[in-house]
Amino acid sequence: MKHWIAAARLRTLPLAMANIIMGGVLAAYFADFSWGLFGLTVLTALALQILSNFANDYGDHIHGADHINREGPSRAVQSGQISASAMKRAMVITGVIALVSGLALLLISPLSWMERGVFVGLGLVAIWAAINYTAGDNPYGYRAMGDVSVFLFFGVLAVVGGFYVMTGVWEWTTILPAISCGVFSMAVLNINNIRDIDSDVQAGKRSLAIKLGRDNAVRYHLGLLTIGVLCAMLFTYLHFQSPWQWLFMLTLPLFFINYRAVLTKTQAMELDPYLKQMALSTLLFVVTFSVGLLV
Repeated sequence: MKHWIAAARLRTLPLAMANIIMGGVLAAYFADFSWGLFGLTVLTALALQILSNFANDYGDHIHGADHINREGPSRAVQSGQISASAMKRAMVITGVIALVSGLALLLISPLSWMERGVFVGLGLVAIWAAINYTAGDNPYGYRAMGDVSVFLFFGVLAVVGGFYVMTGVWEWTTILPAISCGVFSMAVLNINNIRDIDSDVQAGKRSLAIKLGRDNAVRYHLGLLTIGVLCAMLFTYLHFQSPWQWLFMLTLPLFFINYRAVLTKTQAMELDPYLKQMALSTLLFVVTFSVGLLV
């Protein structure tokens, strides 16, 4: 069981939770909040995240990215702790859970049948994207497209899409906290890619960090963090009612610490803990943003 827990990469789940929480809080602020809808949204998001993690473990193994010289944490399939066939079965199970919970969410949502059909399509695309990031015959994560996918699914779809499914209401300013969540999620991926630059080059994987080079990838990281904070500030300015809404600014030192680590730590194992730190910083950002908005 411990090998499956490790393969699920629990440290990535706060990131998925943060983005769904943001959508739920915006729903409570602008419209109505339903625990049932929120719960199914969380279940769907977590199932998709775990599916992506399983697919990443499997895909990196079959494509050779998880090799003996890789410096990051060992992976379940590559190390032989879980067989490739067992991992494929787990991918099918988590994919089915994501699909069923997503369909249940849409059935009780306030959307029209046409809108539900659109979100069914988006859900199928999300499942495809989770699997084909590193698995499949032509994984897009090996062609520097992972950042775009993370932004769309962790930012726009998770926050704006989640908000719309829960409320049936369109509010254009929700795109601003969605951008914050999206770029902070991209920052987590960027740390991962910077950490794995050397081993990914050996495996023929072309992440965005490899295309940019380490120095530019660090500058890119600073840009992501800056955009995330500025979008939250703009949203707060547009909807300002109370000084409490600036509570999220207390998390800024955490993002500075993360950037400083990416800038100065050049060894893979030294940088690895800052993936978790960035994910938890994002969750704390969302919690403080939410408290400030709803107080």
